[in-house]
Amino acid sequence: MANEVDMKKVEEFLGKVVGDVGGAMAAALVLIGDKLGLWKALAAHGALTPSELAKRTETTERYCREWLNAQAAGGYVTYDAASGKYTLPPEHAVALADDNSPAFVPGLFQVVEACWQGRSRIERNFKTGEGLAWGEQHPCLFEGTERFFRSGYLGNLVGAWIPALDGVKDKLERGIKVADVGCGLGASTIIMAKAFPRSTFIGFDSHAGSIEMANKRAREAGVADRVRFEVASSTTYPGSGYDLVAHFDCLHDMEDPVGAAKHVRRTLAADGTWMIVEPFANDRAEDNHNAVGRVFYSASTMLCVPHSLSCKGPALGAQAGEARLRDVIVTGGGFGKLRRATETPFNLVLEARI
Repeated sequence: MANEVDMKKVEEFLGKVVGDVGGAMAAALVLIGDKLGLWKALAAHGALTPSELAKRTETTERYCREWLNAQAAGGYVTYDAASGKYTLPPEHAVALADDNSPAFVPGLFQVVEACWQGRSRIERNFKTGEGLAWGEQHPCLFEGTERFFRSGYLGNLVGAWIPALDGVKDKLERGIKVADVGCGLGASTIIMAKAFPRSTFIGFDSHAGSIEMANKRAREAGVADRVRFEVASSTTYPGSGYDLVAHFDCLHDMEDPVGAAKHVRRTLAADGTWMIVEPFANDRAEDNHNAVGRVFYSASTMLCVPHSLSCKGPALGAQAGEARLRDVIVTGGGFGKLRRATETPFNLVLEARI
């Protein structure tokens, strides 16, 4: 029969579903561990019993026991039956307990939380075609996005991405004027400012709450004398003669990416550089049907496409790919040169010049 069901394949698929459901439910526990300091306690003190973990984190033993067993079942911690103790391996600790690690991931779980928080509204939008502006998402999205992307920027921005741009590192070391457009809470701006103390930086974002927090973080980081953040859109931010304009993981979200590209061209110095960092994507959808593409397409469905549609934008999506971005930057924006400067498994780094 044409529609005969292969039960072995059904069982294989159900096994995959169990894994997905376990991961989805465990995501909430990862965040609890992050908020209550459970990961940091395990990283700092080594093997602990549930009672010892509870004592060190001022929590209760019964909840810690169940939480630890969930982490052991998921392979996040190891368990020694003889001692009754649980250990967070050092390779896992850099991802779960070290805020300054390039591998730090709890922010990504906050993004997952934001997707669930917005689910009912996005479900309605499937019927209406309407959008959901970034600023209307749950506040956990703003912190989660900054924490997650900051890890990637710590690992790549100064050491790999900027050196891959033609002559930009030398200019930054001598001292130039930089605009970081769509800066969010300012992680990318502040990282660059710390690395290049002779340059000045202005971050722009349309979300007022993010700008307020970004200015606070600049003061805390001791760079407020060279860094400021302002509320402005990608098509109207003030200033001109910028030696470097950067868009980090945001061009695809924008309501008018072509307009944003045109405004960069207007505000960029004649010999300036536009750095565009975007989620890694191949040009053909089928080439993105993998684990990383699954994350990006899911985030795009819940976060990126809704924001663009809320402003009647083209909804490029987080998997736009280089060919479509080239159309925005070169054909739409009027840039004469565009090249892929470098890449990671998670990012494309493009360099555009007039």
